[in-house]
Amino acid sequence: MSEQKRDRFDPSIEAKWREFWAKEGIFNAGRRPNAPHRYILEMFPYPSGDLHIGHLKNYVIGDVLTRFYVSRGYDVMHPFGWDAFGLPAENAAIKRGINPADWTNANIQESKNSLNIAGIMYDWSTELATCKPDYYKWTQWLFQLLYTRGLAYRAKSLVNWDPVDQTVLANEQVDSEGRSWRSGAKVEKRELEQWYFKITAYAERLLQDLDKLTDWPEQVKTMQRNWIGKSEGAEVTFTCDAGDLVVFTTRPDTLWGATFMVLAPEHPYVAQLTAANKKAEVDAYIAKAKLTKEIDRTSTAREKSGVFLGSYATNPVNGAQIPIWIADYVLMGYGTGAIMAVPAHDERDFAFARQFGLDIVVVVQPDGQQLNGQTMTEAWPGEGSMVNSDPLNGIPAGKGDGQSVKAAIKWLESHGKGKGTITYRLRDWLISRQRYWGAPIPMLHLEDGSIVPDPRLPIELPQVEDYLPKGKSPLAAATNWVNTVDPVSGKPAKRDTDTMDTFVDSSWYFLRFADAQNADEIFAKEKINRWMPVHQYIGGIEHAILHLLYSRFITKVLYDEGLVPNDEPFDALFTQGMVQRRVRTAVVHSSAGIEFPEELRRKIELPAGVVGVDAARTALKQHGYTLEGDAIQGFEAVSGPVTMSKSAGNGIPVGPFVRQYGSDVARIVVLFAAPPENSMEWTDEGVAGAQRFLNRIMALFMTERDAVAAHVPGSVTTATIADHERDLWRALHIAIRKISQDTDAFRFNTAIAAMMELLNEVQRYRSEHAVGAAYYEVAHTFTRLLSPFAPHLAEELYAAFGGNGSVYDAGWPAWDEAALLVSEIEVVVQVNSKVRGRIMVPAAADAAQIEEWARNSPRIRELIGDATIRKVIIVPGKLVNFVV
Repeated sequence: MSEQKRDRFDPSIEAKWREFWAKEGIFNAGRRPNAPHRYILEMFPYPSGDLHIGHLKNYVIGDVLTRFYVSRGYDVMHPFGWDAFGLPAENAAIKRGINPADWTNANIQESKNSLNIAGIMYDWSTELATCKPDYYKWTQWLFQLLYTRGLAYRAKSLVNWDPVDQTVLANEQVDSEGRSWRSGAKVEKRELEQWYFKITAYAERLLQDLDKLTDWPEQVKTMQRNWIGKSEGAEVTFTCDAGDLVVFTTRPDTLWGATFMVLAPEHPYVAQLTAANKKAEVDAYIAKAKLTKEIDRTSTAREKSGVFLGSYATNPVNGAQIPIWIADYVLMGYGTGAIMAVPAHDERDFAFARQFGLDIVVVVQPDGQQLNGQTMTEAWPGEGSMVNSDPLNGIPAGKGDGQSVKAAIKWLESHGKGKGTITYRLRDWLISRQRYWGAPIPMLHLEDGSIVPDPRLPIELPQVEDYLPKGKSPLAAATNWVNTVDPVSGKPAKRDTDTMDTFVDSSWYFLRFADAQNADEIFAKEKINRWMPVHQYIGGIEHAILHLLYSRFITKVLYDEGLVPNDEPFDALFTQGMVQRRVRTAVVHSSAGIEFPEELRRKIELPAGVVGVDAARTALKQHGYTLEGDAIQGFEAVSGPVTMSKSAGNGIPVGPFVRQYGSDVARIVVLFAAPPENSMEWTDEGVAGAQRFLNRIMALFMTERDAVAAHVPGSVTTATIADHERDLWRALHIAIRKISQDTDAFRFNTAIAAMMELLNEVQRYRSEHAVGAAYYEVAHTFTRLLSPFAPHLAEELYAAFGGNGSVYDAGWPAWDEAALLVSEIEVVVQVNSKVRGRIMVPAAADAAQIEEWARNSPRIRELIGDATIRKVIIVPGKLVNFVV
């Protein structure tokens, strides 16, 4: 480094260190085969091309941990790959009129270049891409494994259809508003024959094993518990003209209060149960229900609607004939699509009964009250005693011990009317997709209707002329590929023309990294046993239901097959916050107030139309936005933090930024701005602050590089350090402890703050003393403390100070507890609980000595004078309070 740049950070140094790390394999897995190991992994991305700073946060977190553990002597696997199949690549390729493979491969290379420029170090020998045949061969093998275990099956059912992307979606891929997670289109229902994975067979284990995941965010575990949705109750059979109507209820004790039944409009019995004079009305209602979002259908605030079918069912507990209705608040996708309605004790049933004048029978009477079904103004879902329920009358109901429910189940089972059971909200995973860019489903359809596995893996994706979505898979047009022969039976066969959901690809990729180049098996057992489970997984909370749940399911299947050593894939999970940058959004201002664009209005939770200035200002402030302009000139825009993205137009490309400012500057901005689990705002001020921090390091240490290099690290100890250097020596060991503990606990911002505090101590020391042993030790140690956070500068300093090889092989510094002790401490002196002075006393001083020194302090003697000291309160090491 040139002399004129000794006091400033120069980003041009970074390229040589990236080349050095790659050449020496500093971060390659297996480099230390006899050392303890760590597997650190960030959720792999869809290759979108040039990365922006918003992408960087996730990868920087993993890189910090990797460098930290490598410095501590661990053998670390930190791999990378590409979630390369799926709709994003296919839609982008369609838009540009190119092949999805060409688009994907070009983006992979561009994204990889961005990661390299950013100094994010991976073991690229384990790189994988889900769109490559050497990967999806094993995705297909996994499909066939599930098939042989009875966990992959084909069935006809109502499915979620995305009319924009022209493909089906799993339940988990439809949001709470009934829209596609990818396209945002309103999802339709269609009846199709599709492939499913039987994830419901693992529902209980997926639920119970969440308790084992002690290092997962509680929010993620709660989301999975709610999605799995375990309910305990009873299955009860009501008879009707169409056959048996099976109902699941968590409150079988209220069966005696069931006065009508409600079917989902999509229920298969509806047509048979509809009376001729009701058909037109029922058909119209069904058509309307198909156009209503599920979130609206189940809303308790919405006015209830429905149609009586003209048929009746028999209540099995009392023989009552109760009317059968259809209503859109009952969903076919949950339970059996049929409910028994107990209006006296369920809010929705009560509203429905009042709307249509249906009977209300009280079967749970609250203590001290006398409810009457004819005069009730709201349902009573609470506790009480059973009434109007002959075998259960008098039993406490609705209490935590479930006494009335248990008694009802016992009665139902003894009378052959029903049975206790458990149900789950979780539904089987629909994995068929009617799109081109995905892994082909490796099954053959024979002429006799049977379906068999195709053993010729991989079944490669063929080239097709037209891969535009048409409601059926584009592969169906590839007749030369579709028409084949079953190699086992020799019979003519047709290949399955659907492709797999891209979440199948990502449900096991973390396992393949352990043995990514193995062409003979999915992975070798000794390698998977070495690395799994992932010790630290890092990614967004938006994957709590989809990717994380599917990965847990597939891992459990492989564990049951004896292929992996653990039945949970990720020991610890960390969900990072987003990187945001302020964006200006134009608004319309008038004398009546301000009108906001729809997307912004929903984000800041304002009503539609014109909003008053004061109300707008309050709502904007709550979401971090500010108005630009004033009431006289008219507000022209609002400015607020928006998550960095290409679509928002506020992304900062990694390449240009790093070339101008350096990767180390970007890393410090991202790591210091906020705790990593929180969202952070990227600002020019943050960039300038990171530059000042790195420049200050250079100014404080590189100006003495020759003297530092001449010093032998570790040649002084707590016992031999000079008295005038003890404060700096203690500050160093406080920093080592703080940075070590905070880095291990993901408190990167406070770890960097501790480095800044240490620099303050160095500056104070240098202003008072000629540099000596403590300063030299700080300089050598600081390079290692800095190495996870600003790695290029750390290597540069390490080399400048005479280090051999890499700073990551120099070992992580340890603190000396003895160095943390102090010889003197400051004690606050109070008179009548008001601070009147401070004195320095030996750290080992007892209470009597502290009191004596405080009494003899000139300032305190002057204040007390001849007054009588009534009481002395001493808090050792902190304060003395004289009560006079």
